[in-house]
Amino acid sequence: QVQLVESGGGLVQPGGSLRLSCAASGNIFSIDVMGWHRQTPGKQRELVAVISSGASTRYADSVSGRFTISRENAKNTVYLQMNSLKPEDTAVYYCNANVRPNYSNSYGTYWGQGTQVTVSS
Repeated sequence: QVQLVESGGGLVQPGGSLRLSCAASGNIFSIDVMGWHRQTPGKQRELVAVISSGASTRYADSVSGRFTISRENAKNTVYLQMNSLKPEDTAVYYCNANVRPNYSNSYGTYWGQGTQVTVSS
């Protein structure tokens, strides 16, 4: 069993900041890529940012320069620092990770339950 648990969402005014965290736990042998996605009602889930085990990063154009993804491998945790937030950043944010469990020789993709981020005055 592998679980991902997000935290840090909430309500923030435009121009403000939030930091999301996502901790992976359970029968983990290793973690490869970790990432953040977001989804609004009626739209497909979209990639926000990803980070490799070697800390290479990639961002959606809409958040580049405002959001920063990072990870602590020793804690199996990924973070998303969100600055200069805009109303259009309002969404449910999901973390995901490519995890190799202790009981398997292959990697699988696991998702968190999501955390709501609302940017509004």
